[in-house]
Amino acid sequence: MKNFLSKCPVCGSELTVTRLHCSKCDTTIEGHFHPTSSPFDQLSNEQIQFLLNYIRCEGRFNRLEEELNLSYPTLRNRLNDLILALGFEVGKEEEVTKPTPEERAAILEDLNQGRISFEQAQKRLRGER
Repeated sequence: MKNFLSKCPVCGSELTVTRLHCSKCDTTIEGHFHPTSSPFDQLSNEQIQFLLNYIRCEGRFNRLEEELNLSYPTLRNRLNDLILALGFEVGKEEEVTKPTPEERAAILEDLNQGRISFEQAQKRLRGER
């Protein structure tokens, strides 16, 4: 999926483009060109494919789980690897624990009685504190 090599496969040095060619009009340009670099050049084909799937699924892990047949922890690890490969720092994950059915019923009862707001109920139902 990569367009060109950026490092020499023998010694690892940076490669320089010396020839550009248009297949439509048969124009050739020769010289020494430095290809533009992109943060995506560093990604493996697997990481690029994951990124494309992530975007296609609009970042929704539940859709990714279904389409790729992978668990949430596996998907999360792949996303973290992608974030690191792009040179970013992975944020600290907040501890999220889903409420039990009894806690869920209590949250909904608190909402019904007006003891908590709709937003507070949503957060608690998602396991946020």
